Amino acid sequence: MAMMNIASIKKLLPHRYPFLLVDRVLEIEDKRIVTLKNVTVNEEFFNGHFPDQPLMPGVLQIEALAQTGCIYVMEKLVENTEEQLVVFSSLKNAKFKKNVVPGDQLKMEVEITGHRRNFAMMEGYARVDGEIACELEATAAIVEREKV
Repeated sequence: MAMMNIASIKKLLPHRYPFLLVDRVLEIEDKRIVTLKNVTVNEEFFNGHFPDQPLMPGVLQIEALAQTGCIYVMEKLVENTEEQLVVFSSLKNAKFKKNVVPGDQLKMEVEITGHRRNFAMMEGYARVDGEIACELEATAAIVEREKV
């Protein structure tokens, strides 16, 4: 089990505010990572989604899971983190099961289900209070930074 703070995460991911959607790595181990996103009322997206009944957009839940998977791949599978980047190449079976609202903690768990050459396959779950809010299957590609 290894924890990472935001400074360590920013060394692995190119994302920055308002698009950095992982606040902390709680666990990273063999083929599995668990992260946390504190969802606050100050999030920029709540200004338009929806002002009178704020909901975290599903696409951003997917992005938070994608960033979680990217952290794992960058930390465990990428040889040169300064020259390589992880981008998602496919997404399937995404489902939304619970609303995510201000004040929630989105706990994301991603398991690497396969790794071949420059590709990593994964399954991810985002939970609020132990209940699944979002789930997906995805594939990520490891690419050279200048080719993105």
